[in-house]
Amino acid sequence: MELTYGQVLALLGAALAVLLPGIGSAKGVGIVGESAAGVVTEDPGKFGQTLILQALPGTQGIYGLLTGFVIMQRIGILGGKLLPLNLHQGLLILAAALPIAFVGLLSAIAQGRAAAAGVGIIAKRPEELAKGITYAAMVETYAVLALLASILMLFGIKL
Repeated sequence: MELTYGQVLALLGAALAVLLPGIGSAKGVGIVGESAAGVVTEDPGKFGQTLILQALPGTQGIYGLLTGFVIMQRIGILGGKLLPLNLHQGLLILAAALPIAFVGLLSAIAQGRAAAAGVGIIAKRPEELAKGITYAAMVETYAVLALLASILMLFGIKL
């Protein structure tokens, strides 16, 4: 089977939607894990609180994976029959993947930094966990908006 340029571009969009937020989430979760490990070394009872903060930057990877699955479903690759896509359609799909790809990458890293600062709050004032979560969750807003933009664009493309 020979792929068209449109199909290749659509698959590139799916790959970027999964790859870049996944990289960002791995980096963000790692940043928080480094901070959390220091706190838990001093007080093992704070493991649960720090784990909550560590999980937050992982959501961007989930958003990217969701977008990648939507693209793969829309172009038929999950059903076993790849739709014929022209260059224009492939470019539209690639463009629709870009918001979550880039915002997911950068917001996951930024959220990791904010959550790591939240770990610092827990180190000194464990009763203030909600404030640490709130700071990190503010960054999440932009990842959710990017996910929404990508999904709405994908469902607006006529295939």
